Parts: sequence; structure tokens; C-alpha cells
Amino acid sequence: MENVKIEFLQNIELFSSLTDEELIQISSRITVKEFSRNETILLEEETNEYMYIILWGKVKVVQTTEEGKEIILAIHQAEMFFGELSLIDGKTSSATVMAMEDSLIAIISKDNFYALLYSQNKVLENLLRILSLRLREAWKRIHILNFREAPQRIKMLFSILSGENGKKAPEGTIIDMKLTHQEMADMTGLTRETVTRVLGQWQKDGMITVSKDRHIVLGNKFFTP
Repeated sequence: MENVKIEFLQNIELFSSLTDEELIQISSRITVKEFSRNETILLEEETNEYMYIILWGKVKVVQTTEEGKEIILAIHQAEMFFGELSLIDGKTSSATVMAMEDSLIAIISKDNFYALLYSQNKVLENLLRILSLRLREAWKRIHILNFREAPQRIKMLFSILSGENGKKAPEGTIIDMKLTHQEMADMTGLTRETVTRVLGQWQKDGMITVSKDRHIVLGNKFFTP
């Protein structure tokens, strides 16, 4: 199991600067747990106790409004991590994290998190760089809700996702993330029906296509002002 941990940790940006020997030391501080699809990984009251690293799978960070509507704040895929902010400031977050598919998660306790930061300067440097990048991306996501028109909100979302998970291909930019229309609606504050209508029109106009494996492909027309 230790060799499996190290193999996964090598692909995590937070630990990308470490040697194999340093990764061996880190792996001893980490617990690995499997979560099934739709299983709750993290509740609000637990958010200042652990940090989580996605070895494989996909999770969503959600809030529920007073009316019972679920709002997706973020979606994290393999090699991403979450929960570190609450370990730093000691505060809980009004959000729940759930597995969107069967996932393997590495869990680091608060004590081990700080032990890593104090003993590995390279981990601290990587963390600061990643947090700065996330802050910039958060500003972009907030900007989505400033748009009144649905097409503008969805276009902004796709632009953000293409920057985070985009892959260049001859047919355009592939968003390497499978999202349902409902999930897109939850991320933009729209209804599923509105998202379906906008995407249908964009497909007719040649702005986007959908690949066989259900990934959105942004054509050249999508990026035309």
C-alpha cells in the first residue's frame, strides 16, 4: 500500500517538488480511504480537522439554500486537494463535500499537516503558490453571478473550466470534465432547462460540440467575441 501511496503522491502538485525519500516520509502520515458515489466525505462541522487529497475520482463542494436548492461551489478531480484553509484558520466552512463518483481519498490530520509544512519548505512554497492561483480563480467564479444573461454566465463558466481542465485538440479545446446540465446549472445559478436551451443553440451555431465520451469541446467560434 505504501508504494501505491507514493505513486499517487508523485502526481499531486503540492508534493511535486519532493524526492522519493521525502515522499516516503510523507506517506506514513497519510491515511487512504475509499468513498462511494454520492457518499458524504466532509461535513461542515468537520472542516477544520482534516485535509483531503483526491487520488482518483471526483467530488463536489455544495451548499444548500434555505429553499433546499443545492449550489455547487466547486468540483475537484483527481490530483486536487481541499480542506487546507480550515486547517490554517481553524474555522469551519458552510459547505459539504460529496463524492460524484467512486473515489479514493488521502486524508491528512491537522497535526500531520503542520508537521509537513514545518519539515518540508518545498511543500509550503507549493501550497502558497496553489492558494494564490485558487484565489484568482475564485474571483472569476464570483464574476459569473454578475452577468444577468444566461449565455454569458455559461460562457464564463466554460472559460474558467477550459483554463483549469482544458486540453487542446484539432477540433478545439476539450473540457476534461464530465458535467451534467444540472451540475452546470448549480454552478451558474440557472435552471437545468435554461442550460439545456443555451447549449442546444450553441451546438446548432457550431460554437461547441459534445464528444463521444460526453466532454464539451469548445470550437473556435466559442472564443470569438
